Amino acid sequence: MELLATENAYIVKDGYYCLWFNKLDGKIEAKTSYDLVDTCDPICLGKIHAVIGKFQIPDSEPRLLVVKQQSLVGHLHRLHPVYRVDRIAVLPLSPTELDELDLESCEKHHFGVDSEKLGCSRQPRGLQKKWSSFRSAGSAAALRIKHRTTKEFKEKEKFEKRILEELLKMFNDADSFYYSPTADLTNSIQRQCRMKLDEQQRERLSWQRADERFFWNKHMLEDLQSEEQDPSLTSHWLTPVIQGFVQIESCILDFSENQQSDHDVPPGTEPTRFTITIISRRNRHRAGTRYRRRGVDKDGYSANYVETEQIIQFGEHEASFTMVRGSVPIYWSQPGYKYRPPPRLDRTEQESQKALDRHIAQEVAIYEKVCIISLVEQTGKEKVIADAFLDHIVELNNEDVTYVSFDFHEYCRGLRLENVSVLVDAIDDIIHSMRFCWRDSAGIICEQLGVFRVNCIDCLDRTNVMQTALARAIMEIQFRKYGLLHPEQVLPVSCRFLCQQLWANNGDVLSHQYAGTAALKGDFTRTGELRFAGLVKDGYNSANRYYLNRFKDAYRQVAIDVMLGDTMSEDLLALNSKSQADEMQWMLNKDEHMMHIIDDCRKLLVPDSEMCLGGWGLVDCDSDLGDSEDMNAILILTNHAFYVADYIEEMDRISQFHRVSLEDLELMEMGPITSVFKNKKVWCIRINYTHNNYSGYFYTFRTAGTRFFNNMAISIRSSEEAAGT
Repeated sequence: MELLATENAYIVKDGYYCLWFNKLDGKIEAKTSYDLVDTCDPICLGKIHAVIGKFQIPDSEPRLLVVKQQSLVGHLHRLHPVYRVDRIAVLPLSPTELDELDLESCEKHHFGVDSEKLGCSRQPRGLQKKWSSFRSAGSAAALRIKHRTTKEFKEKEKFEKRILEELLKMFNDADSFYYSPTADLTNSIQRQCRMKLDEQQRERLSWQRADERFFWNKHMLEDLQSEEQDPSLTSHWLTPVIQGFVQIESCILDFSENQQSDHDVPPGTEPTRFTITIISRRNRHRAGTRYRRRGVDKDGYSANYVETEQIIQFGEHEASFTMVRGSVPIYWSQPGYKYRPPPRLDRTEQESQKALDRHIAQEVAIYEKVCIISLVEQTGKEKVIADAFLDHIVELNNEDVTYVSFDFHEYCRGLRLENVSVLVDAIDDIIHSMRFCWRDSAGIICEQLGVFRVNCIDCLDRTNVMQTALARAIMEIQFRKYGLLHPEQVLPVSCRFLCQQLWANNGDVLSHQYAGTAALKGDFTRTGELRFAGLVKDGYNSANRYYLNRFKDAYRQVAIDVMLGDTMSEDLLALNSKSQADEMQWMLNKDEHMMHIIDDCRKLLVPDSEMCLGGWGLVDCDSDLGDSEDMNAILILTNHAFYVADYIEEMDRISQFHRVSLEDLELMEMGPITSVFKNKKVWCIRINYTHNNYSGYFYTFRTAGTRFFNNMAISIRSSEEAAGT
């Protein structure tokens, strides 16, 4: 696709089809390439890959979103390319000056331009001069419009900038948006098979057959859905974009991996290649961020609702299994003004019952039967939600709904996450009776009869582990139906590992979209084991989620609301009146919250066989060359060892961790050393130890800007206090 510009419009040309974006009124109109004859010397800005739609903040100029960089994820059903959006460009639909777009050069119009040397967005000198005249005219018009210099206008401009920054982060940094020019990513294989048998559905245009729940750019393309437009032209541009996750991988089913020798491999079990695909589709209704979108709305849509489909393709056969997740569908919230705030019920029982009834009715209408798996704790803070959910399901009394309660933290206490197999074994009869969708080149063979609806409080970490276990169990059933897996055989190691990797990636991306950080317990989902690195990282992801909730989520929520055409209610008001004061309060209370983080990491890091003697948040002098007072290491002391975990806050990951036995401890030194960048001395402690009986290893720490005394956070204000700490 080529992006062209005139004085009054942007034009996207894709062969015969053209899409015009009016800079004066923001309207979108589909035309043909023949209409370019009437334009006055359009300038080619470069190549793009797709049009997402029009984005408009209230009381602001509309903006055009286009895809300028993408990655091929793979081919769905071996035929249809699926792309991930990597970078977008934002073009103001107004006479304002256009910023550098950094688009790929169009060879058709950029004669003699070496894109590798000049940069992909450079123009030939003659075209640059003509385009500069357009920009000058636009700048003059912009100056006439932008005459207000009041404080109110500056605040509005600052607000818009923050919203656009969050929008760019959503598209450019999160690997969250996917599309296919030829395949329907919004519908599962089973729904697509049913639509092929429905004459009315076959007569509809491709975009009209899309599941509107997952059509994320539907509002942004509403101009093209008008009856005034020519559907033969608009349908070319109405490509649904989903938010979620897509990964397509090829794998070899080789049972020799499980055998001790070649003689142990049963006959007829030659290595076989198959393809595994995971597609997660996030619902655009009640979409948003963790603490700002909980529970259910009046229309029965629950927050953080995601449909995930696992597809196994072998030869001409495709087996699909679909699961969903979603927030507990009653009115509840979790105000984010404390670290790990307790959930609370909102509204009356009658109102929650009415909303839940609508939600379940929607689920049954789509999936026919629903097996709810609730992983919410039956005790503690979450008990109020667990009890209310069960009470409302009992009151519903729907024969198409099965309710399974599994206190994840109780059964998996001590981080024994493998105990989820207890639940999988318990519902084995439901798994088999639910079946799966199976089709070949001749058509559908059997259908999935129902769906598992899995939820915890966030529908993230515990839900990821549970859905991964279900997906693996279903995969084994499918391979047995294919005749590739004998009744007593288990999946080869490489297949199990690939399945875990895909589901862990899926969990991380979905968690980033909803909570702002990677999934907790992702280490177990990815490898089947929970390691110390994963435990420490979980503690920092938990803390990062809290921070993002307090100050970043509000702007992201507004960006999501604008994108989907939803009403910006309390979020917009909160940003304008409270965000700066709240951020100041966070800085004042930050040390207090870090104390809780250290305590969480201590609980996760130390095994039951050791007694924890203390935990400290410190600055690692060996990795920190400046004078930062922010904690970048945690030191945990037990009766057998000490643990050191370093992390990189900006990247939200543990860079390294280390356990040192106390038997290897050689010497501890304490005293002042000279700061590198400032001519002052800071108090440090050096812990010398041996490694494999070799001396010369040590850690050097200094205090952070806070110490903890009797569970109280106290700021350190002098070198004497630092030495005393």
